[in-house]
Amino acid sequence: MTVSAPGAVGAEETSLRGHRSFGAYLAGESAGLLGTSVHVVALPALAVLELKATPGQVATLAFLAQAPVFVLALPAGAVVDRHGTRALMVGTDLVAAAVVAAIPAAALAGALSVPVLYAVAVVLGATAVLHQAAAIAIVPQLVGPALLHRANARVGAAFGVADTAGTYLGTAVVTLAGAARAFWLDSASYLVSAWFASRIAVSGRPPAGSGRRRRRIAAEIGEGLAYTARTPLVRDLVGALAVTGFATGLTGTFFAYHLLTALHAGPTGLGFVMGISGAGAFAGALAAPRIAARYGPGPVLVAGFAAYPVLGVPLLLARPGTAWLTTLAVAGALQLAAATVAGTTQRSLRQQICPPELQSRAQQTSTWLVCGSRPFAALAGGALAAGFGVRAALLAGTLLLVVPVAMLWRSPVRRVTAMPVATAPAGGPLPAAPGDR
Repeated sequence: MTVSAPGAVGAEETSLRGHRSFGAYLAGESAGLLGTSVHVVALPALAVLELKATPGQVATLAFLAQAPVFVLALPAGAVVDRHGTRALMVGTDLVAAAVVAAIPAAALAGALSVPVLYAVAVVLGATAVLHQAAAIAIVPQLVGPALLHRANARVGAAFGVADTAGTYLGTAVVTLAGAARAFWLDSASYLVSAWFASRIAVSGRPPAGSGRRRRRIAAEIGEGLAYTARTPLVRDLVGALAVTGFATGLTGTFFAYHLLTALHAGPTGLGFVMGISGAGAFAGALAAPRIAARYGPGPVLVAGFAAYPVLGVPLLLARPGTAWLTTLAVAGALQLAAATVAGTTQRSLRQQICPPELQSRAQQTSTWLVCGSRPFAALAGGALAAGFGVRAALLAGTLLLVVPVAMLWRSPVRRVTAMPVATAPAGGPLPAAPGDR
């Protein structure tokens, strides 16, 4: 089945070169992710190696970091559709900068503990939900429909670079200055992100949907849920993503813990594996539009989801040693490359067919179902680890990743052979500037 939409792509919508607002968006979000990647290395090193967190405390920390998604993802979509994007992006970055700075400040005061990490995780998780809702919703406002997949791919590529750079930078800072001090760098990255976000110029029209009669947020949330439930392609994609989210929640809860304890990788080994994996995301994002155009979005999605469990097997077999760490790094790079190709493809597909006034609520419905399951996955992983060991939680997550492949194979998604290109509505997305890079 070929999914298409009427309309032609104008000559002015063929490039991203010189698009200042999209460039500012890309720079700001990349800066924030660079700091987050430092955080991802520093947090397990701080919790496990310095504060001696137990598997139960690691699972609790993962639960608290993800719980705000379950609580706030749906309201966040309605808030963004009502009030726009740029102000939310700037405000949440400033709050995040202050919250992250609490960790090194507590260390300086001699008051750092696992409960402090719990508190930071909750507040930072809440700000991340609002920020990501606005950051995803703003992309279709900045570029035309014909450029949407390319723009999402460019975002993924920039994020891959920032992820790798942040991971290695975080590893170096943790090694040289200590895990707690690394969070100063994380805090500074949010300030840089806020500055770039303030430079984004959105169109002069009001946010999508702001002209309609104001109703209760619950009713607007219901519209997003109903759209997802009644739209076959969206429903099938989000269902597969939700199962994937729970499965990766199981494995992700103890990934760093397993490397630091059972595999004795240390912060340097952890940073090495995560950094190489980030490079895979960069390569996958660059290749995503060409791969989807050549083979079709449906086959690309099925193949991308299928690669994920296969490339998770080395983690189950790994033992201490450089050879195994190298194997895990390569497997992680290939896994994230496949995930990024599938991820940019499914997001672009959903954004193309979604009505503008529902963009944020539809996205946040997906976020709620996918990421909102992860705190419960963390609790389930903690229970499995307590009863059967950490490897049992990793095994359960890897096996569960097979289910989304079967779901997509039976779905009409598999037969989507072309990316739909919708016509921009009157007063639609800002045209891209001429030229290309």
